[in-house]
Amino acid sequence: MVARRRSDDDEEGPERLCVATRTVRPVEELIRFVAGPDGGLVPDLKHRLPGRGVWVTARRTAIEEAVRRKAFGRSLKTGVVVPGSLADDIDALLAKTARDSVSLANKAGAVVSGFSKVEAAIGRGGLAAVIEATDAAPDGVRKIAQALRRRFGEKAEAFPVIAVLESTELGLALGRPHVIHAALLEGPVSRAALARLRALERYRDRTPTVAAEADHMATGTTTRVPAGQGRND
Repeated sequence: MVARRRSDDDEEGPERLCVATRTVRPVEELIRFVAGPDGGLVPDLKHRLPGRGVWVTARRTAIEEAVRRKAFGRSLKTGVVVPGSLADDIDALLAKTARDSVSLANKAGAVVSGFSKVEAAIGRGGLAAVIEATDAAPDGVRKIAQALRRRFGEKAEAFPVIAVLESTELGLALGRPHVIHAALLEGPVSRAALARLRALERYRDRTPTVAAEADHMATGTTTRVPAGQGRND
């Protein structure tokens, strides 16, 4: 069935119209904005704030396009104040949401950190994802990828390996100065953290990494797939 094209403020159903790309997408792939009491533009990540909403695809390029086209004020039908730093502000907000979610998983005992502990956890199984710092050393990335292949074989290529936070950010989430390698144990709180990490990954237009890609990246034998041509998670 073809999705019904919706108006900018239509609040019914699981899909909305992106004012930047003019395409209909599931709400999970969009960010909702409303006009605040002071006339400023307010991101509504949980889709709960009252008032007329405008929806934009949750990618930096779409946010920048919406700002360029002055789509927020036109769709909200008000002289809303849109900061020039909006794309950076959303990036910071999504990064904080991801860190907070990982922190919550850690407090629930659903996170292991440190190379040896992550490698051992892979061997035991029961993981939802591996998290690696963006500044991780290539040798460590390669060894984690090898551990995943030993555990899952060919299916390792489908296992989530998320590299979207720096070691200081990951350390902040886990209450340590720096964390390079971590893993989410299977469970609801980990699935929620993984969803937040992937939302940040998509916003930054990074193709989700899998174990085989991580190994090839570490050895310098892969070509990165341009955004929009890789997996559609």
